[in-house]
Amino acid sequence: MDDPHWALAQRIVASPHLNTSPKLCEFFLYVVDCCLRDAPNEATEQQIGVHVFHRTPGYNSSDDSIVRSQARLLRLKLAAYFASEGSSEETVVEIPKGHYLPVFRQAHAAVNHSSQSLSILPHAHVSSEAVNHPAADDPDPQPVRKIAWKSLAAALLCLFVGVLSGVLLDRRLQSTPQTGIEPFWKPFFSGDPPLIIYSNPLFKGTPYTGLKLVPKASMADSPDYPGIPDETYTGTGEATAIYELTRIFDNHHADFTLKRSRLVTWDEAKLRNLVFVGAPSQNGALQDLPATTDFGIVLDDHDKGYILNQHPHPGEPSTFIPTSENDEYAIIASIPGIQPDRRTAVFTGLTTNGTQAAVEYACGPDNIGQLVKRIGQTDGAIKPFEAVLHIKLSGGVPLRSDLVAIHLR
Repeated sequence: MDDPHWALAQRIVASPHLNTSPKLCEFFLYVVDCCLRDAPNEATEQQIGVHVFHRTPGYNSSDDSIVRSQARLLRLKLAAYFASEGSSEETVVEIPKGHYLPVFRQAHAAVNHSSQSLSILPHAHVSSEAVNHPAADDPDPQPVRKIAWKSLAAALLCLFVGVLSGVLLDRRLQSTPQTGIEPFWKPFFSGDPPLIIYSNPLFKGTPYTGLKLVPKASMADSPDYPGIPDETYTGTGEATAIYELTRIFDNHHADFTLKRSRLVTWDEAKLRNLVFVGAPSQNGALQDLPATTDFGIVLDDHDKGYILNQHPHPGEPSTFIPTSENDEYAIIASIPGIQPDRRTAVFTGLTTNGTQAAVEYACGPDNIGQLVKRIGQTDGAIKPFEAVLHIKLSGGVPLRSDLVAIHLR
């Protein structure tokens, strides 16, 4: 394709801002192609979800926000490109908020944010007569003086706002708390937003007759599990954990994509840093990808969970079994991702309370400091590890978490 707009798109995806994100490149080139072919009906959220992110036709985009979240990231990448190596480009491409079809405009042209501007296609022509410029030889100099004074006032106002913003930003940066959790979370605060995957188990029954957990999706049609499948529940501990994660990401001005485990596809997961929240028995994505190798959660004959130590170190037990209802164990891990340059964090308890305690542990600066002392760092990030936490509960509320086993990866 010899179109200059297509050539511009190729330069953008080859830039450092996008060339490390294959899925974003595919997203961008897909919508550019739709624009150049004048096919806006193919650049809807549904169509992008199907053709780029391989969702099934007719999927529920209200529950699955992959297109919207990736579009936000793509807009940031485009802005970064034109603010750096693309600053000399004669043409700028943007994806207006609320739409996915790109808009091409001349770099020096003013941006019109009206709804009419959203339909501009790359070959559309805007007449210069649409802009009212005063003539250079205007016999009445008064309008020119008015414009000059207005321009000067606007410039002074912008200067004042810029200085004030700089001062406030500087104070904000200085006041940003150095929480001490960075060694654990550093890989997740930079680059593409990580994918946080929370448990989304399948139940049968109703809240009135009783809900029964279906261990595997393949068992949903079994007569042992009567009723209509229901996948709208998750644990209270997981909900609290997501709140804690939202808080620390907000404090570090970082973003993430939240997704329930039943909607995760590995074509997107393999390109991202991952955070698993919830036990494998209720987090199907964690079942598909056994992330931890040294510690795992198993069930006894009475469906009670315990942690199996598959490679005990000297002096370590082979199992970690609760001794009372106020006892709990959980696994916390930070290990290599599906791709070598990615990282995966795992927070999985024997119950929903254990999962909550594991996440809260990783959000505490004193706890991370303890981990760093025992494990060490590489390039400012904690070394890969798996660990077991022993948790004391009271009324289902985690009170104290202690490290009882650590294995380096």
